[in-house]
Amino acid sequence: MSLRTIAIDDRLQQYVIDHSVHEHPVLAELREATRKHRNAGMQIAPDQGQLMALLVKLIGARRTIEIGVFTGYSSLAVALALPEDGQVLACDISDEYTQVARKYWERAGMAKKITLVLAPAQQTLDARLAAGEAGTYDFAFIDADKTGYEGYYERCLKLLRAGGLIAVDNVLWSGAVARAAKDDDTKALQAFNKKLHGDARIDLAMLTVGDGLTLARKR
Repeated sequence: MSLRTIAIDDRLQQYVIDHSVHEHPVLAELREATRKHRNAGMQIAPDQGQLMALLVKLIGARRTIEIGVFTGYSSLAVALALPEDGQVLACDISDEYTQVARKYWERAGMAKKITLVLAPAQQTLDARLAAGEAGTYDFAFIDADKTGYEGYYERCLKLLRAGGLIAVDNVLWSGAVARAAKDDDTKALQAFNKKLHGDARIDLAMLTVGDGLTLARKR
């Protein structure tokens, strides 16, 4: 029996990818293209993308939300896992980054499933709530500015149906959340993690996947 997660070095990470990941060819192309980007570290790993795709299938998701698109890997992974009538509401503020995303969504034949809104995500989510869409989404992925996490979470929780799932990236922040915080991002993540741990509205699991992935199921 092990009381802690095994340490993952590059060799073992590659083993996991080689023996687990079935990556769509366009996802692989997008991951390779993003590797050259100045902010390549913002992209999720392929094993995390595959986990999210599996979760979407397990809960029978049709309507999903993504906050923080970057070059589109996670939104494409989710779109590929959705049924033919599935939809991703993709929220971002960068036209530069999402131009790359749109190129690969088209290449994979998934652009019809993804609605990109270039505006502050809280504004986009508030508009959906005002339009009466509370309780109509199945899955949400939050991977944007850390100081905005609490606001995104609260809005996504309202938009999700009972049994819907929120996945939140970077909750371990390279281990910084376990140390005394000196910057606003770390402080925000520490407060966010504490909030979710005490939130009676959800079932919770914090995973040591990537840079930390929290799963919150709406009760």
